[in-house]
Amino acid sequence: MGSLPKFLPITVIDSTQPVPAEAHQHQHDGAEQGPRSLGQPAPCRLFVEDTAISEADIAREMQHHRALRPEQSRAEAARALVVRELLRLEAQRLGLLAPAGGRVSDEEVLIQQLLEDAIEDRVPTDQDCRRYFEQNPERFRSPDRVRLRHILLAAPADDVAGRLEARTEGERLANELKEAPHLFADFALRHSRCPSSSEGGDLGWLQRGQTTPEFDRQVFRLREGLAGFPVESRWGYHVVSIDGREEGQPLPFDAVLPQIRDYLELQVRQREVQAYLLQLQGRYPVRGLDEIEAEAEIG
Repeated sequence: MGSLPKFLPITVIDSTQPVPAEAHQHQHDGAEQGPRSLGQPAPCRLFVEDTAISEADIAREMQHHRALRPEQSRAEAARALVVRELLRLEAQRLGLLAPAGGRVSDEEVLIQQLLEDAIEDRVPTDQDCRRYFEQNPERFRSPDRVRLRHILLAAPADDVAGRLEARTEGERLANELKEAPHLFADFALRHSRCPSSSEGGDLGWLQRGQTTPEFDRQVFRLREGLAGFPVESRWGYHVVSIDGREEGQPLPFDAVLPQIRDYLELQVRQREVQAYLLQLQGRYPVRGLDEIEAEAEIG
């Protein structure tokens, strides 16, 4: 690989998906193959030591690595296959695997066992956890909440005229409710297209993240009382009333100790796995992965 080896993701290590059998076949002449044609093997650009990982192998693995762009999915699949092959070769070197043959599922178990034996479990102490707690107080608070009522004026996201009409109607209702806020429940029953209309538009107490992101961002910025403008979301426009607000409060250390311990233990394990994989890359050179990753960044 390059002069500074890249970290390989560890998420693929715990995958329950079997390693494609073809990824373990040695195709020493793969580098000389041209573009794939009928009756010829899939071309190979990716190698771990002398083991070729073909484009067909990567294509099969891509189904387990969804991404916004196929280049990203391809790079993630390639990295996953490289990690598995590094571990397979090391398990074979240590005599845990036969050079050929055997069931793929058995091989996966032995590779996982290799990783478990190589990585020491380190449980963080309470002192480690308290230090992290004190250094990151903003992460350990109860969630902010708002008590909210709304009137949904529905309009599909792709209906430009309908959304303009909904916004205009929302502005009209908001102006009327400024003069008669006690009519909010009645307006909700008559105008809202949300099931909450029968409850006067009441959505109860909402925490951050409980609604769609664009709605969530806006309502948590509002002051208590009737909003002076309709709030837009993917569903349409909302006339909103904030009837209560509770700011999140700091949580005690004992309440979050298990969460912190699990997090720190995972972080330590990830670092040790990365270091172990880098060690294996020094023993079994990887060729072609940098190019695949570069294509994913450019694409």
